[in-house]
Amino acid sequence: MSGHSKWATTKYRKGAQDKARAKIFAKCIRLVEVAARDGGGDLDSNATLRTAYQKARAASVPLDTIEKAIRRGTGDLEGVRYESINYEGYGPGGVAIMVETLSDNRNRTGAEMRNLFSRNGGNMAEPGAVGWQFERKGIVTVGLDNDEDKVMEIAMEGGAEDMSSNGAAWVVTTAPADLESVRQALDDAGITPQSVDLSLEPTTLVPVPEEGEAKKVLRLLEAIDDHDDVQAVHSNADISDEVLAAFEG
Repeated sequence: MSGHSKWATTKYRKGAQDKARAKIFAKCIRLVEVAARDGGGDLDSNATLRTAYQKARAASVPLDTIEKAIRRGTGDLEGVRYESINYEGYGPGGVAIMVETLSDNRNRTGAEMRNLFSRNGGNMAEPGAVGWQFERKGIVTVGLDNDEDKVMEIAMEGGAEDMSSNGAAWVVTTAPADLESVRQALDDAGITPQSVDLSLEPTTLVPVPEEGEAKKVLRLLEAIDDHDDVQAVHSNADISDEVLAAFEG
Protein backbone atom coordinates (compact mmCIF):
# COMPACT_ATOMS: atom_id res chain seq x y z
CA MET A 1 0.00 0.00 0.00
CA SER A 2 1.47 3.34 -1.01
CA GLY A 3 2.25 6.28 1.22
CA HIS A 4 -0.36 8.28 -0.68
CA SER A 5 -3.07 5.70 -0.11
CA LYS A 6 -2.44 5.43 3.61
CA TRP A 7 -2.28 9.16 4.22
CA ALA A 8 -5.29 9.79 1.98
CA THR A 9 -7.33 7.24 3.89
CA THR A 10 -6.44 8.81 7.23
CA LYS A 11 -6.98 12.32 5.93
CA TYR A 12 -10.43 11.67 4.53
CA ARG A 13 -11.63 9.73 7.58
CA LYS A 14 -10.47 12.46 9.91
CA GLY A 15 -11.77 15.10 7.55
CA ALA A 16 -15.26 13.70 7.79
CA GLN A 17 -15.08 14.07 11.56
CA ASP A 18 -13.06 17.22 12.10
CA LYS A 19 -13.19 19.59 9.15
CA ALA A 20 -15.94 22.13 8.73
CA ARG A 21 -17.82 21.60 5.49
CA ALA A 22 -17.27 25.27 4.63
CA LYS A 23 -13.51 24.75 4.55
CA ILE A 24 -13.81 21.75 2.23
CA PHE A 25 -16.16 23.73 0.01
CA ALA A 26 -13.74 26.65 -0.15
CA LYS A 27 -10.86 24.44 -1.30
CA CYS A 28 -12.97 22.79 -3.99
CA ILE A 29 -14.30 26.14 -5.23
CA ARG A 30 -10.81 27.61 -5.45
CA LEU A 31 -9.65 24.62 -7.49
CA VAL A 32 -12.59 25.05 -9.89
CA GLU A 33 -11.86 28.76 -10.32
CA VAL A 34 -8.22 28.22 -11.21
CA ALA A 35 -9.01 25.36 -13.60
CA ALA A 36 -11.57 27.54 -15.41
CA ARG A 37 -9.15 30.47 -15.55
CA ASP A 38 -6.33 28.37 -16.98
CA GLY A 39 -8.30 26.26 -19.47
CA GLY A 40 -11.70 27.85 -20.01
CA GLY A 41 -15.14 27.09 -18.64
CA ASP A 42 -16.13 24.21 -20.94
CA LEU A 43 -16.19 20.91 -19.05
CA ASP A 44 -15.94 18.88 -22.26
CA SER A 45 -12.76 20.53 -23.50
CA ASN A 46 -11.09 21.28 -20.13
CA ALA A 47 -10.16 17.98 -18.45
CA THR A 48 -8.65 19.74 -15.41
CA LEU A 49 -11.89 21.65 -14.86
CA ARG A 50 -13.89 18.46 -15.29
CA THR A 51 -11.84 16.75 -12.59
CA ALA A 52 -12.20 19.77 -10.25
CA TYR A 53 -15.93 19.87 -10.96
CA GLN A 54 -16.33 16.18 -10.12
CA LYS A 55 -14.31 16.61 -6.95
CA ALA A 56 -16.54 19.49 -5.87
CA ARG A 57 -19.71 17.53 -6.61
CA ALA A 58 -18.35 14.54 -4.67
CA ALA A 59 -17.89 16.90 -1.70
CA SER A 60 -21.55 17.96 -2.08
CA VAL A 61 -20.74 21.51 -3.16
CA PRO A 62 -24.01 22.97 -4.55
CA LEU A 63 -24.18 23.15 -8.34
CA ASP A 64 -24.95 26.87 -8.30
CA THR A 65 -21.83 27.51 -6.22
CA ILE A 66 -19.68 25.56 -8.67
CA GLU A 67 -21.15 27.39 -11.66
CA LYS A 68 -20.40 30.76 -10.06
CA ALA A 69 -16.82 29.62 -9.40
CA ILE A 70 -16.44 28.73 -13.08
CA ARG A 71 -17.76 32.16 -14.09
CA ARG A 72 -15.29 33.86 -11.74
CA GLY A 73 -12.51 31.79 -13.27
CA THR A 74 -13.45 32.78 -16.81
CA GLY A 75 -13.82 36.44 -15.83
CA ASP A 76 -17.60 36.61 -16.23
CA LEU A 77 -17.83 37.42 -12.50
CA GLU A 78 -15.35 39.40 -10.42
CA GLY A 79 -13.14 37.35 -8.13
CA VAL A 80 -9.76 36.92 -6.45
CA ARG A 81 -6.87 35.71 -8.62
CA TYR A 82 -5.17 32.63 -7.16
CA GLU A 83 -1.67 31.38 -7.96
CA SER A 84 -0.56 27.76 -7.92
CA ILE A 85 2.49 27.36 -5.65
CA ASN A 86 4.17 24.13 -4.52
CA TYR A 87 6.25 23.87 -1.35
CA GLU A 88 8.76 21.16 -0.50
CA GLY A 89 10.15 20.03 2.82
CA TYR A 90 11.11 17.32 5.23
CA GLY A 91 9.24 15.96 8.21
CA PRO A 92 10.34 14.00 11.28
CA GLY A 93 12.38 10.96 10.34
CA GLY A 94 13.54 12.63 7.13
CA VAL A 95 10.33 11.89 5.20
CA ALA A 96 9.79 14.00 2.08
CA ILE A 97 6.71 16.21 1.84
CA MET A 98 5.18 18.01 -1.15
CA VAL A 99 2.50 20.66 -0.59
CA GLU A 100 0.25 21.99 -3.37
CA THR A 101 -1.41 25.35 -2.70
CA LEU A 102 -3.58 27.95 -4.40
CA SER A 103 -2.81 31.35 -2.91
CA ASP A 104 -3.71 35.00 -3.45
CA ASN A 105 -0.64 36.12 -1.49
CA ARG A 106 2.62 34.27 -2.15
CA ASN A 107 4.56 35.95 0.67
CA ARG A 108 1.92 35.22 3.31
CA THR A 109 1.44 31.59 2.28
CA GLY A 110 5.19 30.95 2.12
CA ALA A 111 5.76 32.36 5.60
CA GLU A 112 2.87 30.35 7.04
CA MET A 113 4.07 27.13 5.41
CA ARG A 114 7.55 27.65 6.83
CA ASN A 115 6.03 28.23 10.27
CA LEU A 116 3.89 25.07 10.07
CA PHE A 117 6.92 22.95 9.15
CA SER A 118 9.14 24.38 11.89
CA ARG A 119 6.49 24.19 14.63
CA ASN A 120 5.79 20.53 13.88
CA GLY A 121 9.29 19.09 13.70
CA GLY A 122 9.95 19.61 9.99
CA ASN A 123 11.76 22.09 7.79
CA MET A 124 11.16 23.70 4.41
CA ALA A 125 13.47 22.81 1.53
CA GLU A 126 14.51 24.60 -1.64
CA PRO A 127 12.43 24.00 -4.80
CA GLY A 128 13.46 20.71 -6.39
CA ALA A 129 15.02 19.30 -3.24
CA VAL A 130 12.36 16.61 -2.76
CA GLY A 131 10.19 16.97 -5.86
CA TRP A 132 12.26 14.38 -7.74
CA GLN A 133 10.98 11.76 -5.29
CA PHE A 134 7.40 12.12 -6.58
CA GLU A 135 5.64 11.66 -9.91
CA ARG A 136 2.25 12.89 -11.09
CA LYS A 137 -0.39 10.15 -11.35
CA GLY A 138 -4.12 9.88 -11.81
CA ILE A 139 -5.91 8.30 -8.85
CA VAL A 140 -9.41 6.83 -9.01
CA THR A 141 -10.98 5.33 -5.90
CA VAL A 142 -13.86 2.85 -6.08
CA GLY A 143 -15.91 1.41 -3.22
CA LEU A 144 -14.93 -2.01 -1.89
CA ASP A 145 -18.49 -3.19 -2.48
CA ASN A 146 -17.54 -3.49 -6.16
CA ASP A 147 -16.06 -6.79 -7.36
CA GLU A 148 -12.26 -6.55 -7.41
CA ASP A 149 -11.76 -8.54 -10.61
CA LYS A 150 -14.42 -6.56 -12.47
CA VAL A 151 -13.01 -3.19 -11.38
CA MET A 152 -9.48 -4.25 -12.33
CA GLU A 153 -10.52 -5.61 -15.73
CA ILE A 154 -12.47 -2.48 -16.69
CA ALA A 155 -9.83 -0.10 -15.33
CA MET A 156 -7.02 -1.86 -17.19
CA GLU A 157 -9.01 -1.80 -20.42
CA GLY A 158 -9.43 1.94 -19.89
CA GLY A 159 -5.66 2.41 -19.57
CA ALA A 160 -4.96 2.01 -15.85
CA GLU A 161 -1.46 1.10 -14.67
CA ASP A 162 -2.20 -0.59 -11.35
CA MET A 163 -4.84 -1.26 -8.71
CA SER A 164 -4.58 -1.87 -4.98
CA SER A 165 -6.64 -1.54 -1.81
CA ASN A 166 -6.09 1.05 0.90
CA GLY A 167 -8.46 -0.73 3.27
CA ALA A 168 -11.30 1.70 2.53
CA ALA A 169 -11.49 1.57 -1.29
CA TRP A 170 -9.98 0.14 -4.44
CA VAL A 171 -7.28 2.57 -5.62
CA VAL A 172 -6.71 2.66 -9.38
CA THR A 173 -3.52 4.36 -10.58
CA THR A 174 -3.18 5.82 -14.07
CA ALA A 175 -0.91 8.04 -16.11
CA PRO A 176 -2.29 11.61 -15.96
CA ALA A 177 -3.35 11.48 -19.61
CA ASP A 178 -5.35 8.28 -19.02
CA LEU A 179 -7.28 9.45 -15.94
CA GLU A 180 -10.37 10.53 -17.89
CA SER A 181 -10.51 7.38 -20.05
CA VAL A 182 -10.37 5.17 -16.93
CA ARG A 183 -13.09 7.19 -15.22
CA GLN A 184 -15.24 6.97 -18.35
CA ALA A 185 -14.69 3.22 -18.66
CA LEU A 186 -15.82 2.69 -15.07
CA ASP A 187 -18.82 4.98 -15.53
CA ASP A 188 -19.85 3.13 -18.70
CA ALA A 189 -19.72 -0.15 -16.77
CA GLY A 190 -22.02 1.26 -14.09
CA ILE A 191 -19.26 1.72 -11.51
CA THR A 192 -19.31 5.21 -10.01
CA PRO A 193 -15.91 6.26 -8.60
CA GLN A 194 -15.76 7.73 -5.12
CA SER A 195 -13.09 10.19 -6.25
CA VAL A 196 -11.13 11.08 -9.38
CA ASP A 197 -8.03 13.19 -8.91
CA LEU A 198 -4.46 13.93 -9.91
CA SER A 199 -1.88 13.27 -7.23
CA LEU A 200 1.86 13.31 -6.61
CA GLU A 201 2.87 9.75 -5.79
CA PRO A 202 6.15 8.86 -4.04
CA THR A 203 8.53 6.80 -6.17
CA THR A 204 10.08 5.26 -3.04
CA LEU A 205 8.83 5.03 0.55
CA VAL A 206 10.63 5.91 3.78
CA PRO A 207 9.68 3.54 6.63
CA VAL A 208 8.71 5.23 9.90
CA PRO A 209 8.47 2.22 12.25
CA GLU A 210 8.62 4.04 15.58
CA GLU A 211 5.12 5.02 16.75
CA GLY A 212 6.08 8.32 18.36
CA GLU A 213 7.94 9.49 15.26
CA ALA A 214 5.12 8.34 12.99
CA LYS A 215 2.55 10.32 14.96
CA LYS A 216 4.75 13.42 14.66
CA VAL A 217 4.76 12.96 10.88
CA LEU A 218 0.98 12.59 10.82
CA ARG A 219 0.48 15.67 13.00
CA LEU A 220 2.65 17.70 10.62
CA LEU A 221 0.74 16.46 7.57
CA GLU A 222 -2.57 17.21 9.23
CA ALA A 223 -1.48 20.71 10.30
CA ILE A 224 -0.39 21.53 6.75
CA ASP A 225 -3.50 20.02 5.19
CA ASP A 226 -5.72 22.12 7.44
CA HIS A 227 -4.31 25.40 6.03
CA ASP A 228 -6.87 27.26 3.91
CA ASP A 229 -4.51 27.65 0.92
CA VAL A 230 -3.49 23.99 0.79
CA GLN A 231 -5.10 21.82 -1.87
CA ALA A 232 -3.12 18.61 -1.27
CA VAL A 233 -0.29 17.21 0.85
CA HIS A 234 1.86 14.28 -0.28
CA SER A 235 4.43 12.31 1.67
CA ASN A 236 6.68 9.29 1.12
CA ALA A 237 6.25 8.15 4.73
CA ASP A 238 5.50 4.43 5.12
CA ILE A 239 3.51 4.14 8.34
CA SER A 240 1.93 0.97 9.72
CA ASP A 241 -1.84 0.45 9.69
CA GLU A 242 -1.76 0.06 13.48
CA VAL A 243 -0.27 3.54 14.00
CA LEU A 244 -2.68 5.03 11.49
CA ALA A 245 -5.62 3.45 13.29
CA ALA A 246 -4.38 4.82 16.63
CA PHE A 247 -3.95 8.27 15.11
CA GLU A 248 -7.48 8.24 13.70
CA GLY A 249 -8.82 7.34 17.10
